[in-house]
Amino acid sequence: MPGSANGSNGATKTMGVLTVGGLVVVTAYTVALGSNGWLWFGWVVLGLLTLAMVLTQNN
Repeated sequence: MPGSANGSNGATKTMGVLTVGGLVVVTAYTVALGSNGWLWFGWVVLGLLTLAMVLTQNN
């Protein structure tokens, strides 16, 4: 099946896009309405999950 070998690579790219998009959204929210610690905490967790996916994919 085409692309099945790169399934995890696609998931990692998707997580990267979501992480960067999340950073943009959280930053815009902070600029417009003020800081929200839970949003930043959620973004950090998402970033750590993305980093873990990148590190485990390279092994």
